[in-house]
Amino acid sequence: MSTITSANSAFSLAVTNLYPAPQSIQGYAADDAFSAEAIELAEIVMGVDGHMSGGFIFNPTLLKVAIMPDSPSMPVFENWMTYQRTAREVFYANGSIAVPSISRKYTLLNGILRSGNPIVNAKRVLEYVSYVIAFERIVGESTS
Repeated sequence: MSTITSANSAFSLAVTNLYPAPQSIQGYAADDAFSAEAIELAEIVMGVDGHMSGGFIFNPTLLKVAIMPDSPSMPVFENWMTYQRTAREVFYANGSIAVPSISRKYTLLNGILRSGNPIVNAKRVLEYVSYVIAFERIVGESTS
């Protein structure tokens, strides 16, 4: 019987002109490691006569990544943010997420770092830091 654990997942990311070799992302948050928002696939309008029309549209997929403050991968995101700000340019990323428990692999294509927390949130203990990457596409496939 299979499980639905995310504990054995693997996430790697390569950032053009910064980290050309894929970096293994480690130390993501236990309760919120990575998640994608739903994407809109259609633009829908209603005519004055009550009939609906629609058309397919493209939209990026927003992937939220939550990194623990003591993660060895924290510099990957901090440096990506710093270099974008310094160069006043975007740096594209490609990556993959493997989830062996459900025999799935996700290929992450043409990502841009859209947002990120510039500092850890200091509460009773330090909280995870969130980053949002907008990917042109995320393609899922079976690995079995």
